[in-house]
Amino acid sequence: MPTTTSITSTYSGESSGKYVKAALLSGNTLASGKITILPNVKYKTVLHRLLTDDLLKDASCDFTATSTVTLNEKVLTPKELQVNLQLCKKDFISTYQSEEMGMSAHDVLPKSFADFLIAYVLEKVSAQVEVAIWRGATGTSGSIDGFMTQLTVDAALPTANEIASTSVTAANVIDELRKISTAIPATLFGRDDLHIFVSQNIYRAYIQALGGFSVAATSNNGVGNNGTQWFNGQDLTFDGIKLFCANGLASNTAMATTSDNLFFATGLLNDSNLVKVLDMADLDGSENVRFVMRATAAVGYHTVGDIVTYGITNAAN
Repeated sequence: MPTTTSITSTYSGESSGKYVKAALLSGNTLASGKITILPNVKYKTVLHRLLTDDLLKDASCDFTATSTVTLNEKVLTPKELQVNLQLCKKDFISTYQSEEMGMSAHDVLPKSFADFLIAYVLEKVSAQVEVAIWRGATGTSGSIDGFMTQLTVDAALPTANEIASTSVTAANVIDELRKISTAIPATLFGRDDLHIFVSQNIYRAYIQALGGFSVAATSNNGVGNNGTQWFNGQDLTFDGIKLFCANGLASNTAMATTSDNLFFATGLLNDSNLVKVLDMADLDGSENVRFVMRATAAVGYHTVGDIVTYGITNAAN
């Protein structure tokens, strides 16, 4: 049963890995490099964690162990995902692309549409992966357990690191962001890769506030007296901490941690990642073309104590 449209010229080959890379890694969180990407994970990958107590002790003449060392691990198992589309070439006969299909009764898929379809699918997959990274649920078809989803059931998340949320506006965004920055552990403050990952509405509210539209603004005309014209896409900070707009976060949610504490695992370069555009004419005599994409993905964090959440309910503690 056709999905709703069509393609031809069978495509399957070396470039498929590049297409899958575009789909998985072009969402704004992954494309920005704000989390650690673990490629080539065939089945599972292990995040090793090393914990110690105070290392420095008074000196003595003997060798005396100065600390206890605890090694534990967290396993990431990428979930297999796929895109399957079936299109009928006859849907293109009456379009402007019909000349690309040739004069023969045995139609071929217009190359321009084949290229467009691949680009379109990758863009849609990328947007879906972006959402899944932050708030997806593995029980949902085509999704994985996102960071926020995992944190809602992690009993090890310190209650002091859980900040209740409200509806964020330009009038209260400064106060709400300060709740997050205040809760960040002292061991993380000042780290170059420390970020407050915020939803779009929080990011926009902060821009509006700094544009002069809140009592917290530096003046009625905002930063540089430029009002609504002050922001040109530059990097933003709050209390010396980098702010990042994570498009996949739900409204009025945020998370603070370091980039090296967040991981995205995928089998990007292994055989479970592929893109194929298959003309079915030689296989079953039909006028159908199939688009097949397979990939794997999983996210996880290293140390939950180094994470501050805003706007989630932890049912585990």
